[in-house]
Amino acid sequence: MPLSVQEMSDRFEIQDLIVGYCYAVDTQSWDALDDIFAADAVIDYSEMVGVRGGLAEIKQFLANSLAPILAFQHAVSTTQYKIEGDRAQTRTACYNPMTVSDGATTDTLVFGLWYIHDFVRTAEGWRISRLYEQKCYRLNVPDWLAAQLPA
Repeated sequence: MPLSVQEMSDRFEIQDLIVGYCYAVDTQSWDALDDIFAADAVIDYSEMVGVRGGLAEIKQFLANSLAPILAFQHAVSTTQYKIEGDRAQTRTACYNPMTVSDGATTDTLVFGLWYIHDFVRTAEGWRISRLYEQKCYRLNVPDWLAAQLPA
């Protein structure tokens, strides 16, 4: 069944939020997240890095935890959409290579994960109301870093 113009518009707006989140994190533009998430959003990184919280808490966590990372780049693809009125859910594959250093050695590791998003349509447009990161795989994580991550 063909998509309506509204369904196509909703998908584009939602995809822009997913990509906008990735760019905000990769450029460490924490205040840009205010236009991506609903004010009462829940962001759950517990499976990947053991943290869950609201937007203000997560912005602080990201600023602190990513500052020592030498380089990182989120790439997202293959999003599945379920849109029902003013609510939506997506599942998106994310590939995230990172270059890290403990001061003695430098390694490039890769996290593969699924972004599970809930969205709500607001007066300002679609916003992410919940983000859950579901672990898929980790490659080349150095022992010193692996010890800090959930099993």
